Amino acid sequence: MNDEQLLRYSRQMMLPEIDAEGQQRLTDARVLIIGLGGLGSPSSMYLASAGVGHLVLVDFDKVDLSNLQRQIIHSTPDIGRPKTESARETLKTLNPEIKITTIDHALDEKELLEQARLADVIIDASDNFRTRFAINKASVESKTPLVSGAAIRFEGQISVFDPRNDESPCYRCLYNDDVATQETCTANGVIAPLLGIIGSIQANEAMKLIMNIGETLNGKLMLLDVMHMEWNQARLGKDPKCPVCNHF
Repeated sequence: MNDEQLLRYSRQMMLPEIDAEGQQRLTDARVLIIGLGGLGSPSSMYLASAGVGHLVLVDFDKVDLSNLQRQIIHSTPDIGRPKTESARETLKTLNPEIKITTIDHALDEKELLEQARLADVIIDASDNFRTRFAINKASVESKTPLVSGAAIRFEGQISVFDPRNDESPCYRCLYNDDVATQETCTANGVIAPLLGIIGSIQANEAMKLIMNIGETLNGKLMLLDVMHMEWNQARLGKDPKCPVCNHF
């Protein structure tokens, strides 16, 4: 690590739990981020600034004016550009030393599994159950830890699913195929800072997984109500009948 890198990461390397060894683990890590919207924006920006060596960004959408209220990785001149291009430019400005791979189309099952196997951690910053179920399946099959977040209106949630632990539940243990309501920010609205909070926690959990420090949210569901500023936490159990994590 050169002098410039030591200075760039000095404030987190001062933490004895991280030190040079933890920083090197971040440098060597590859994180798959699916979705570059309200959650993917802060999570990718914090991971880039913290020095995660390789970020793989997946999004097939283009920047729209209505995105800018919450998707802070994009700005007004980016309207009409692919989100992957806009995000790559912002992240490279934050940290030109990291490697960024962009994928500007929806991954099919085979591609998603391949990318999951290459990653050290997956961040699910998507906005629909179909995508979340597909990401979860790839996580379980590849045994790659998954950091899942969601936010709508004034409420957010976050959890970690670590298939390396046989006792860990998966996302499919929490939600089944009968999920009837596809609530989205487009249809129901969301307050902007909430996404920043949840996305930042996703980045923090990913870093802990990479550096193998602290206690993650594996087996727990953290819930946040910003209207009343209340945090709640629930324990998640493994579903013995889950068709995903009891299959692989």
